[in-house]
Amino acid sequence: MIYGYARVSSKDQKLERQMIELERFGIVKENIYCDKQSGKDFDRTNYKILKGKLKKGDLLVIKSIDRLGRNYDMIIDEWTFITKKISCDIVVLDMNLLDTRSENNLVGKFISDIVLQILSFVSEKERENIKQRQAEGIKIARAKGVVFGRPKHHLPENYSKVVSMFLDKDITINQALKMTKMKRSTFYKYIKKQKDKQQ
Repeated sequence: MIYGYARVSSKDQKLERQMIELERFGIVKENIYCDKQSGKDFDRTNYKILKGKLKKGDLLVIKSIDRLGRNYDMIIDEWTFITKKISCDIVVLDMNLLDTRSENNLVGKFISDIVLQILSFVSEKERENIKQRQAEGIKIARAKGVVFGRPKHHLPENYSKVVSMFLDKDITINQALKMTKMKRSTFYKYIKKQKDKQQ
């Protein structure tokens, strides 16, 4: 049996291009499973249904490897499970080297495994490069005086005096808020901070 799998990351994206390619390969619509969900993991409704149907000798076709998922370490685990545990073949239409069909014999499977390992390595290096570029960008921005995170709340000059009056029950919370021009949640938050420091 030949199955197809298509995925987009969000509900407003279209599956049409992938569907056309899968149908052109000769897969009937009933055997094409689709998800409109992130590729961060394999916890996807229709993918899990499809995976439950796969059996030895079946063929799974996807348009591109990132339609299966975006984490290459997870993709390798999933690829291994499907091709080795289930003994099902996989074809990636956008990359001819990713084709494990039996007519390619051991060479095809071997090449597919190597290509996946290379993709995983490249993906990991790219993640490391992105993190490094981000860290360098933040360092440069900080050197220029850019402040990250929420801006600090500047307490009014009369804050300490008003808090003392409030805690001594000389004024009500509404009076304290009016005098400091603070929100109730902010007022209480700074009182809590002050108490935590004293403990």
